[in-house]
Amino acid sequence: MRWRPTIPVSRSRHVSTVFPATRAGSKTGSARGRAVKFTQTKRGSNTLAALALLAVPFAVYAAFMLYPLIRVCQLSLYEWDGLGYSTFVGFSNYAKTFSDPRLLAAFWHALVLIVFYAVIPLCVGLVLASLLTRSRVRALGFFRTVVFLPQVIAMVVLAIAWRGIYAPDGPINGLLRAIGLGSWARAWLGDFTFALPAVGLIGSWVSLGLVTVLLMSGMATIPRDLYEAAMLDGAGRVRQFFAITVPSVRAEIIVSLTLTIVAALKTFDLVYVTTSGGPGSATTVPSYEVYYQAFRIGEVGTASSLAVVLTLVIFLINLALNLVGERE
Repeated sequence: MRWRPTIPVSRSRHVSTVFPATRAGSKTGSARGRAVKFTQTKRGSNTLAALALLAVPFAVYAAFMLYPLIRVCQLSLYEWDGLGYSTFVGFSNYAKTFSDPRLLAAFWHALVLIVFYAVIPLCVGLVLASLLTRSRVRALGFFRTVVFLPQVIAMVVLAIAWRGIYAPDGPINGLLRAIGLGSWARAWLGDFTFALPAVGLIGSWVSLGLVTVLLMSGMATIPRDLYEAAMLDGAGRVRQFFAITVPSVRAEIIVSLTLTIVAALKTFDLVYVTTSGGPGSATTVPSYEVYYQAFRIGEVGTASSLAVVLTLVIFLINLALNLVGERE
């Protein structure tokens, strides 16, 4: 048996030979840690960039929306004429808002305008949009433009035009006299009975185009197979309308009601130009009363409380319509 010399092996080489996976695992773990740290750093930088981009829009929103709203809520607790010193009166202005007959009448008139701005255009728009969509009228795009045109014209311009139409010597009275109904001619905007409906009809005419276009866009997506199947089952046009058309455009109906009801509650320029709330207070509405109380008689506190109440009413109606839409 021959003797063989033993070659010494260094400790470092021995460790690397016996445990090669340990060093590789440590390298993988450190690389993974660096990747996680890089990802966290990148997310943090993205968050800071997003906050920086949102800072300017939020500042604009706070300056032109949040601050005025907070300021109005503050002014609603004071008695102030807009010039002199203010006196803290608590909720007295709100009590006046709910007890003053003129202010209560303004809210009642707003409810009447909701019928003209929202209910009538929706009923007429459903029928009109259904007829136009299913009959495939030629030049449908041109008709949509004509119907929608009142929405793109300034309300002040429309109000001036309709004030001339309703004038005692205007086209409406001229037509009534021409067909032998001269006894019906009257100063429509100066009549205590007909002034508010006359203003409301202008709102109906303006809202009809918006509602019709929205409903037509929804009806255009209804499959025609549904109507053909209903016809095979013996359903007539009226039943098809209520069983297929109306349920299929429920989302468009909610949007239309939201836009038109808010427009009715916010009506100011139409009333201001046509009647200025008259005759007497026959056509006054909450938005006009805010202007009248603040700038005509110097009751800034009352005007502010009225504005807060109107804002809450609009918010609650909008919330209710959104909840109904989501539930459906």
